[in-house]
Amino acid sequence: MRRVKPQDFPADPLVGDAQALAHFIRAARTQSGITLEEAALVTGIAKSTMQKLENDPSTVSLAIAIEVARQLGVTVFAVPAEQREIVRRLINRLPDAPS
Repeated sequence: MRRVKPQDFPADPLVGDAQALAHFIRAARTQSGITLEEAALVTGIAKSTMQKLENDPSTVSLAIAIEVARQLGVTVFAVPAEQREIVRRLINRLPDAPS
């Protein structure tokens, strides 16, 4: 059995671009201990698409990225720009928030 090295979730909850979302997706997958192949099977996408999503996310559709994130336990939500910093600070104050 292939061993998966867990990667930490990003400390900053802001998903400002495709690469940031990719970091959350990779962290969710590796923290769960599942391989790329297993994640592809679970989410119903090709292994190559899963690799692209984690390494070159600009080549994968937003719909696929959000669905894979959801299936791996990553929630993406939107707030108005003027509230972004307030929400960010509140999230970082949560007891189990990354530091």
